[in-house]
Amino acid sequence: METNNRTYVFDFDSTLTRVEALDILAEITLANNPEKHKIIEEIQNITNKGIDGDISFTESLESRIKLLNAKKSDLNELIRRLKRQVSKSIEDNKEFFETHAEDIYVISCGFKEFIDPIVKDYNIPSERVYANTFEFDDKEAIIGFDSENVLSQHDGKIDCLKNLNLPGEVQVIGDGYSDYVMRKAGIADKFFAYTENVSRDKAIDNADHITPNLDEFLYLNKLPRKISFPKHRIKILLLENVHPDAFERLTDDGFTVETVSRSLSEEELIERIKDIHVLGIRSKTQVTQKVIDAAEKLMAVGAFCIGTKQINLEACKNKGVVVFNAPYSNTRSVVELAIGEIIMLMRSVFARSTELHNGEWNKTAKGSREVRGKKLGIVGYGNIGKQLSVLAESMGMQVYYYDIEDRLALGNAKKCHTLEELLSTSDVVSLHIDDNANNKNFIGEEEIKHMKDGAVLVNLSRGFVVDIPALKTALESKKLSGAAVDVFPVEPRANGSFVTDLKGIPNVILTPHVGGSTEEAQKDIADFVPGKIMNYINSGNTVDAVNFPNIRLPRQNNRHRFLHIHKNVPGIMAKINKVVAKYDLNLTGQYLATDDSVGYVIVDVDKEYNNEVLQALKDIEHTIKFRVLY
Repeated sequence: METNNRTYVFDFDSTLTRVEALDILAEITLANNPEKHKIIEEIQNITNKGIDGDISFTESLESRIKLLNAKKSDLNELIRRLKRQVSKSIEDNKEFFETHAEDIYVISCGFKEFIDPIVKDYNIPSERVYANTFEFDDKEAIIGFDSENVLSQHDGKIDCLKNLNLPGEVQVIGDGYSDYVMRKAGIADKFFAYTENVSRDKAIDNADHITPNLDEFLYLNKLPRKISFPKHRIKILLLENVHPDAFERLTDDGFTVETVSRSLSEEELIERIKDIHVLGIRSKTQVTQKVIDAAEKLMAVGAFCIGTKQINLEACKNKGVVVFNAPYSNTRSVVELAIGEIIMLMRSVFARSTELHNGEWNKTAKGSREVRGKKLGIVGYGNIGKQLSVLAESMGMQVYYYDIEDRLALGNAKKCHTLEELLSTSDVVSLHIDDNANNKNFIGEEEIKHMKDGAVLVNLSRGFVVDIPALKTALESKKLSGAAVDVFPVEPRANGSFVTDLKGIPNVILTPHVGGSTEEAQKDIADFVPGKIMNYINSGNTVDAVNFPNIRLPRQNNRHRFLHIHKNVPGIMAKINKVVAKYDLNLTGQYLATDDSVGYVIVDVDKEYNNEVLQALKDIEHTIKFRVLY
């Protein structure tokens, strides 16, 4: 129970609920009125003027009731709808209302007829709800309100709170200036501008604290809450034009998200990352050791792409920073481009198109071949290679593949035991290998010599895996009849001029690293990566992390969760359990996963515990990061 002798006074509309109740009542009563939208807009304008103190509240109330044309029976539907519109963070923190019931009041210029049934579910009895009441005629039409009620008058909340003469520190939580006036009059000690549902300048400008949700209010007052750290205090920085769906998903979950359309240099990123908890990037931003050293609050990095070479994974791990990527989201996009380019190269479509653009008509079948029956060699039989295998075979191609790992063939694909075997067999070679530094110049002069005369090469993997001068020589000598290149050894950080030795060579398709750049792929990535980030921040789950031990756990109710990241040295678990025993924690679950260098422990305990245990767990030698989740 509360020991600080405080009383909490809540507004109702746009605070305890996401909406203004009379606006919803208007939706109900005006459903069949052809002027519905116009009338509702007028009601909303009157509401805002009353809340901001621009017109008298009595005038605001009288005007709205006249426009509503409501009946008592309409209130049942209103109550049903309002129960679905309780503010999310209010709903999430129902325990606060239950455990501090005797300290909570509702003072609203709304109406008890619909407020009482809503707040009853939050353990607030009718006698602690102060609001207006409707007046009905003999046909139960709403015709007005009790004008003797102080809350029907301008600044009536002042008189209402003054008459209550509440003990101790009085805190008011509301969204409007009409809530602030209680603080202004000196009968409330603090005013919290509640902005989860609506943000009003007059309330914000006069607030002691701005609270985007109830989590922030409870955090500031050190009261029991569902999460230990309000989400809006967690700052996320998204770079490089990450798809806007990612911004929406993360902001909808309560985080504070900032976007930058370009990549940042190391110096710029070092400056920006000091207060950032989560960083989202694509392929151009380099997350170096220096960046990680400067990232004092960083918990996670999301790579909105497949590759993670641009991130120093070891530095992240040593700092307790979990890295996620999107290994599958753009697979189809890359494969479709590969299929399209294979057909275009085999048919010399690009060469014919270039000729026409230059005014030359060259109708010929020479150098134009079907892909049906041709042999496709896939180097790298991972997610992309396998899907390419399936689609190519469906078009009648004979598929061969080579991979350093033992991969199971799909369909009728045939495994080659050496790279030379694949190269000498294939009419088309498509590269789909990873960004391992050992793969530099994987296809060079010697490898090209093993390829069939007149074969074509497609590289949609990494720029450095092909020796560009060797490829240029092979194309100019007609050893190879064509190539499609989407990735290059050195790529610019921003759109602009670009030069390559392959420019101007016939039957060579050049694209600016767009293999995975489709609207569908970017949308999928913008769903997948934020999902992983939210799972980690909200639940501690690290499944699919590329640099961290993987743990997936269900969320626990009425429990606290401790996350402990440490160096993987002997005896850490013993030290953790020694702290657990010393402070008599009632464990409900304990989970450990390790790799060669770090260990990750999740400890679930009953809600009642000594706060000194938190510092004790942080102080364990070799601790990298410690966090209380909820």
